[in-house]
Amino acid sequence: MEASCLELALEGERLCKSGDFKGGTAFFEAAVQVGTEDLKTLSAIYSQLGNAYFYLKEYGKALEYHKHDLTLARTIGDRIGEGKASGNLGNTLKVLGRFDEAVVCCQRHLDISQEQGDKVGEARALYNIGNVFHAKGKQQLWGCTQEPGDLPPDVRDTLQRATGFYEMNLCLVKELGDRAAQGRAYGNLGNTHYLLGNFVEAIKFHRQRLSIAKEFGDKAAERRAYSNLGNALIFLGQFNTATEYYRKTLQLSRQLRDQVMEAQACYSLGNTYTLLQQYERAIDYHLKHLYIAQELTDRVGEGRACWSLGNAYVSLGNHKQALHYARKHLDISKEIGDRNGELTARMNVEQLMESLGVNESDLSPSMLCLCTVLFSFLSVGARPKFTKRNSMDSVELWKYSSDKVISFTHISKLGRDPSDEDCFFDLLSKFQSSRMDDQRCHLDEPQNGDNGEGGANSTASLNEMIDPAITTSPQTEELFDLIASSQSRRLDDQRVNVGNLPGLRITHNNLGHLVGEGDHQEPSDDFFNMLIKCQSSRIDDQRCSPPETGPHAPTVPDEDFFSLIQRVQAKRMDEQRVQLPTDDQDSPQPPDPEPPAEFKLGGVRKKKT
Repeated sequence: MEASCLELALEGERLCKSGDFKGGTAFFEAAVQVGTEDLKTLSAIYSQLGNAYFYLKEYGKALEYHKHDLTLARTIGDRIGEGKASGNLGNTLKVLGRFDEAVVCCQRHLDISQEQGDKVGEARALYNIGNVFHAKGKQQLWGCTQEPGDLPPDVRDTLQRATGFYEMNLCLVKELGDRAAQGRAYGNLGNTHYLLGNFVEAIKFHRQRLSIAKEFGDKAAERRAYSNLGNALIFLGQFNTATEYYRKTLQLSRQLRDQVMEAQACYSLGNTYTLLQQYERAIDYHLKHLYIAQELTDRVGEGRACWSLGNAYVSLGNHKQALHYARKHLDISKEIGDRNGELTARMNVEQLMESLGVNESDLSPSMLCLCTVLFSFLSVGARPKFTKRNSMDSVELWKYSSDKVISFTHISKLGRDPSDEDCFFDLLSKFQSSRMDDQRCHLDEPQNGDNGEGGANSTASLNEMIDPAITTSPQTEELFDLIASSQSRRLDDQRVNVGNLPGLRITHNNLGHLVGEGDHQEPSDDFFNMLIKCQSSRIDDQRCSPPETGPHAPTVPDEDFFSLIQRVQAKRMDEQRVQLPTDDQDSPQPPDPEPPAEFKLGGVRKKKT
C-alpha cells in the first residue's frame, strides 16, 4: 500500500533525529511528491527539509524550502510559524554571507516573537542576530593587519553590536532558567571579546562556558572552551598556562575520536612550544599534526606542518632536516596551486641550500630569476633591529603565505609610479561604463532571484540595527517613486501564489485559508525602504569576485592564534625571515552553534484524527 505524506514525513523526521540527514531528506522529498491538504503538516515538512539541507550544506535548497515555509505560514496567518521561518532564513543567509538580508529576517523573527509574547523565540532571535554580526565582523577582520584590539571603526562597531545582542540573549535565558542557552551565550561572548582584543574578558566568559559544559557533561563544548581559553592566554603572554589548556583540548579530542580536532590541538601545541623556544617538543606535536593531515589527505595542513617543522629545525641548527621539510613545503605548494606559498618555500630552500653549500643546479633558471626579483623587492628599506621582548613579537618566524600577511602584488606596489594607478582607473571606468545597464534593476520583468521571497516577507524597520555604512544613493527618492508606481500595477503579482508550493493539494477544506488570509499579505512601505537599503549594499556582488582564499585545511583552525600573531608582525617583514645562525651563535572556535530547530511533526501528528 502506498505510504501517506505524513507517514513518509515521520520517517524522514526519525532519520534526521538519528543524524541521517541524507536519508531524511529523501523521505521528506517523497512526502512532498505525495502531497497533502494539511497546511500545518506541509509547513512542518518545509521547515524540516530546510533544516536537513542546511546540515548537508546545500544552502540553496535550504533557502528554497525555508522560503516555502515562510510563504505558507504568512498565507495561513501562522505568526509563530512565520517568525520561525524568518529566523531559519536568516541563519541560511548568514552562512551565504548575505549579512544585511540575514539581519532583516532575524529582526522579523524578533519582532514577531515579542508581539506574540514568545520569550523562547525572542531569546533565539537575539542569539541569531548576534551570530550574524559576529560572522560579519569575522569576515571584515580577515583582511585587516592591525594589532589585536586596534580595529577599524566599522569592524569594531559590528563586533560590539554582536556583543550587545549576546548580552540581551544572556539576560533573557537567565530569566528563563535555560542553563544550556546560557552556556552558548557565554561562549559566544568570549569569542566576540577575543576578536575585539579584550582577552581578559574573553577568558572570563570562556571559563563560565567551561563550567556549564562540565555541568551538562558536554565534552564537545568543553573541548571548545579549553581551546578558546588557550588562544586568549597566548595573547596575554601566558604560554605555559595555554599549553595546559591545549593538552586538555587534545585529550578530549581523542576521547571524542575527532581526528580533525586532535590535529588542530597538535598544531596549537606545536606553535605554543615554538613560542616557548622548546623546539624538540614543538617538533613532536608538529609531526603528530603532519601524520593526521596525511591520513586525512589534508594537503594544505601538510604544507603548514612542513613549514612549521622547517622553522623548528632551523631554530635547532639542523639545517639538513629543515631543508627536507622546506622542500616538502615547496612541493605541496606547487601541487595545490599556492603561488605565494611556493615563493616563500623557494626562498627558504635557497637560503638553506646556501648555508649547507648544496648545489643549486636543480632549480630552474627562470625560478632563480624570479627569486632574485622577489628578493630585490623585499630588500627595499632598512632592516630593523631585533629586539628581545616578553611577548610573541620577539619570535622569529617564517611567514606562511596563505595567512594573507604579505602578498606578492602588495610587494610589487613599492616601486610603482602613481600615474600608473590613475591610468588603470581611467581604463576601468571606460570599461565599466558600457556595463551600467547590466547593474540596473529591470523593473518591467518579474524577478525570480534569491532575494524575492526572502526579502518580501520582512516588514520590520531596522534603522537602528543596520550598519551605518549601508546608505542609499542620491537617486533613492526617484527610485522609490518608480518602484511605487510600478508596484501599484502589479500588486496581484506580489501576493502569495500558493499554486507554486510543492506538495500542496488544494481542496475545499483549505481553500478558504489560502484565499481569505492571503489577500492581506501586501508588502508595506517599510519593506520597500528596507529592501532598497539592503540592495544598495550588494552592488559589489555584481562585480568580479576576489581571488579564492585557497583550499580549506580541516586540520588547521579556521581562526587560529598563530595567524593572528602573524598579522601582528605583518609590519615587521624582515623579522619574519629565516635567520640562519653562524657557528658562533647560540641556537588561535567558531561561535557555539545554535542547536537544531525543534522538530515539529510530532506536534502535528497529535492534531491528526
